[in-house]
Amino acid sequence: MRIIVTGGAGFIGANFLNQLVPTLPEHSFVNVDKLTYAANLESLRAIDSLPNYVLRQVDITDMAQVDAVFDELDPDLVVHFAAESHVDRSILGPREFIRTNIEGTFNLLEACRKRWSRDDDRLFHHVSTDEVYGSLGDTGLFTESTAYDPSSPYSASKAASDHVVRAYHRTYGLPVKITNCSNNYGPMQFPEKLIPLMILNALERKPLPIYGEGLNVRDWLYVADHCDAIWTVIQKGRVGRTYNIGGNNEKRNIEVVDTLCQVLAEETGCRVGELFALKRFVTDRPGHDLRYAIDASRVREECGWEPKETFDTGIRKTVRWYLSNQDWVRDVRSGDYRKWIDLNYGSRTA
Repeated sequence: MRIIVTGGAGFIGANFLNQLVPTLPEHSFVNVDKLTYAANLESLRAIDSLPNYVLRQVDITDMAQVDAVFDELDPDLVVHFAAESHVDRSILGPREFIRTNIEGTFNLLEACRKRWSRDDDRLFHHVSTDEVYGSLGDTGLFTESTAYDPSSPYSASKAASDHVVRAYHRTYGLPVKITNCSNNYGPMQFPEKLIPLMILNALERKPLPIYGEGLNVRDWLYVADHCDAIWTVIQKGRVGRTYNIGGNNEKRNIEVVDTLCQVLAEETGCRVGELFALKRFVTDRPGHDLRYAIDASRVREECGWEPKETFDTGIRKTVRWYLSNQDWVRDVRSGDYRKWIDLNYGSRTA
């Protein structure tokens, strides 16, 4: 099987490729990635020389580039991770989110539609987010039938891409599946996201910025579990179906930060109070959804998938990975990263 993985140098895509490429030598994997600020080829060093893996630098918003790579590779499966994914970045600069997440998805679907017939045993798998559903109150769970109610330019762009994927299935018969996941964490995550940002700042004794009062709730999903869920849905899920993927780990942001401080203290031998003292509450971002929580019963019942990691086991694995991979950290903390932290948090301390 010839498999195109878009955005494979990003956080989830790189974890997906690292899990599957060595264990499935009978399949060929092509990483189609623009290599933007959040892409890191260091994350793919372990598989870079394997015979069933290759990288193609492609901007999915450029239809000519997309057509060229599809003509060359003629894929049987497209696993679509490529996206602009950070909510705060979408608030500061929404244009790239609209282009990449909507127009880029459209280009990939068009490339498949022009080359695949209704009878082909091929598949377009679209990786999306629970943020398309908007915000929950204190109770309730997102299901696959929850109405879309996105709050940010990022979540609106992902909601639109989900709708376009479904439309191509209903209108053209294109074989598609969609997964909507909760918040991912784990190795190789770019340090603009909450968990790696807190880990690295704590190690350097820098402030730990927390939005509002830290009461926003997220369901945390360890990235290896997410990647396993995607491959399980690809193999066992129903065509045209959406599956919510969750970690069964609802935590307030302040709980996440406190847990990280505790684990870091245990792993490095420092005093936990020294890390707690670094916490800083900063002005909340506009349209910050209060709570996300996933009902993952469909993927469990139809595909037999459940997460393996609890939050406690997954967060300790994550902390240990960052402590053991300081070369990766130095590589990823580029000038763009530092400018982003200064721009987003520099003037927001409450």
